[in-house]
Formats: sequence, C-alpha cells, structure tokens
Amino acid sequence: MRTLWITAGAAALMLAACGQDATEKAAEEPADVSAAPSEDAAGPKTEDGGDGTAQAADAAETEARLREQFETLAAENLAASTAFLEENAKAGDVKTTESGLQYKVLEKGSQDGASPVATDLVTVHYVGTLRNGSEFDSSRARGEPARFPLNRVIRGWTEGLQLMREGDTYRFFLPPDLAYGPSGSGPMIGPNEALIFDVELIKVTNPERNLQQATDFLSENAKKEGVQSTESGLQYMVLSEGEEGGKSPSASDTVEVHYQGTLLDGSEFDSSYKRGQTIEFPLNRVIPGWTEGVQLMSEGDKYRFFIPPALGYGERGTPGGPIGPNEALIFEVELVAVK
Repeated sequence: MRTLWITAGAAALMLAACGQDATEKAAEEPADVSAAPSEDAAGPKTEDGGDGTAQAADAAETEARLREQFETLAAENLAASTAFLEENAKAGDVKTTESGLQYKVLEKGSQDGASPVATDLVTVHYVGTLRNGSEFDSSRARGEPARFPLNRVIRGWTEGLQLMREGDTYRFFLPPDLAYGPSGSGPMIGPNEALIFDVELIKVTNPERNLQQATDFLSENAKKEGVQSTESGLQYMVLSEGEEGGKSPSASDTVEVHYQGTLLDGSEFDSSYKRGQTIEFPLNRVIPGWTEGVQLMSEGDKYRFFIPPALGYGERGTPGGPIGPNEALIFEVELVAVK
C-alpha cells in the first residue's frame, strides 16, 4: 500500500541542479576498472610497438573536439535564447519578472482558486516546446496530469506557478538559467536553451487546506445514511456481504483484496481492479485505517472506507504524490480471502 507514484513528466521536470550534481559526481568518480587487465598483463601493442599511447592520444583528441563542439553549441544557443527573449519581452501581453522569467496569461480560472507556495504539491497539465516550436514533453500527450512538489522542479516552474491560481493557464518563457542551463537535459534540450511551457494549474495541495477539507467532508459524511463511525474516526459503509461463515482477519493475518482508492475530488490514485490482479499483504503492514477497517470484514464482503488523514498517510502524504499531506482517502475494498 505504501506505493510511490511519479509520472515520467514529473521526473523530467526535476531540478536541473540535481542533474548537474549527478554529472559533476560522475566526472569525479573513476571509471569501472574491474574488467581492466592487471599491470602484469601484456597490453595491446600499437603498430609502432607502443603500449596504447597512440590510442590514448586519439581518444583525448576526440574528447577535446567534442567538448569544443559542445561549448560552441552552448554559446550559440545562449546568444539565440537571449535574442529570442529580448524580442519576446516586447509583446504587449508578456510580463517579465526580476529573475528574467517571462509569462503571459492564456486563461484565468476562478478567483477562489488556491495559489501555491513553493512547498505545496501541485497537479498540472503542460506542454513544453523549444524556440523552434518542437515539442519535447507533454502531459496532455500522455493523457495524465503531472503531480509534484513545487520546490523539486526547475527554478522557472517553482517561480512561475506561484503566480497562478487553480484553473489558470499560463505560457512561460524560461531563460536557460531558470531551466536546464549550460548542461541541457537529454537529447531534446540542448545547452543554454530557452524553453516555452503552456501550463494549466489544476490543483494545489497543502497540509492546512487539506486538513480543513478532510474535517469538513468527514463531518458531513458521518450524517449520511448507512455510514458508521468507529472510535478512531474511521468511517465505513457496507456495500455488499459475502456468504455466511466467511473468515474475518486479525491484524497479524495476511489478506487478499481487491480495492480502489480515490481522493475527495473523485480522482483515482490506485486500483487493483485496473491492474486486473488482487493484492496480498500482512494486515499490520499497511496504513492504520486499513488495519482497523479490514478486520471489520468477512471474506466476500465489500466495504467503502472513509479514512481520516491520521489513519492514512498523515501530514507527509506520499512522496511526490499522488496523496498530499493531510488528505482524507476513500477506499472500496473487497476482502477476497484471509490467508
């Protein structure tokens, strides 16, 4: 149950600094020499009878040439990006921040929508393109929004999304130093490339807001017909019952279940039904709401659980999403078997 969800798009947006640190570390670490011959071994001989000096010189020359080409490309891209941004800033609907980030509003959402701070978890749809219009990443193409902590992405995103409210769609023009800088990122984003992103801010998640929403929801939900509450605050509803005589688990038992998990807004974050396969686990190795709730069931029963944050993933949520801090959770659980 303690699953880490992260989309490919969110991973692609991780801080450029992280990539740079990894690059620098790799450069500092020695290459793997486990397969290299020992000092006593007879090394390959060059045509002139040497011990590989000529090959080493060729390799060094090739590396120097490639480095020079990369540095030339970085300089050309920086000049082109600077020229592009200078011209783009003249557009009447484009605004520029002190950092050099440029943006324009494509669509405004409700004034009641939440605006994130850097430590919030955000859910977005986005399309990323280069100056020439070529697309290098898109959550829309994948058909699934991205969700990530706002302080774990490139600087232009961390700054830019804090200008938005839920429901807004902005276009951001990121200078290289607010994107992936002189290192670039992968085969698509070269060194010192300016980037363009169309971003729709779908949802902002933070602990205080989530806790209030969870409290309000559970307070109203407890009044509904068929909903029962335990002393811990767990709420449940019996959807269907299995055959009489079915076994009920204890906390130390292993259970086999089918389940679906959703947030209060109805978005699904996990489902064994979707995977087409039940799951087995020790009942004392999952979130407290499950450990308590499934013990109320018998084999064949299907319940709906409404789990307060304290019985779910608490103040931390799940790292990187999709469950934010202090989120109440709804699970439909079918107890298939007690092992």
